[in-house]
Amino acid sequence: MSTQTSSATPRTGARVLLLDPADRVLLIHALDPADPGHHWWELPGGGLDEGEDLRTAARREVAEETGIVLGTLGLKLWVRESRFRYQGRDHHRVDHVFLGRVPDTAPRVPLRPTANEKAGLVERRWWSLDELRRCRDKLLPATLPALLDDLLAGRLGPTPLTLTD
Repeated sequence: MSTQTSSATPRTGARVLLLDPADRVLLIHALDPADPGHHWWELPGGGLDEGEDLRTAARREVAEETGIVLGTLGLKLWVRESRFRYQGRDHHRVDHVFLGRVPDTAPRVPLRPTANEKAGLVERRWWSLDELRRCRDKLLPATLPALLDDLLAGRLGPTPLTLTD
């Protein structure tokens, strides 16, 4: 959930579409502390640390935000470019999203949220595809239900999609 970015230079991030054995996806409910009425559900992940590669960052972010430790990641599913306003500043992100699967949903390590995450985190929740389709809250990406449907039906190919908000 780290969002320290500049509108001029995009910040690179890594996220994980994390599925449990029932094909539910883990989402984080977040809000803008400067505008608490602005809230959304997003995949776990965030920005890269100095010298960190995308997959390492994705696994680190999942562990920090959820306590779930991932040994490996699957395919890169998509790359999402977004511009948004958060805490009174304009941001520009390019997030690389990987597939992750877990045999169970129990956290294995203590959560290590950043100060930003502590201020903006509302909750974590596992969502079924049907629940996502009925969700009226803002989802990031907005097409997440269709993307998950395509993934579960085997309609996503080996080449990552390009998404832009």
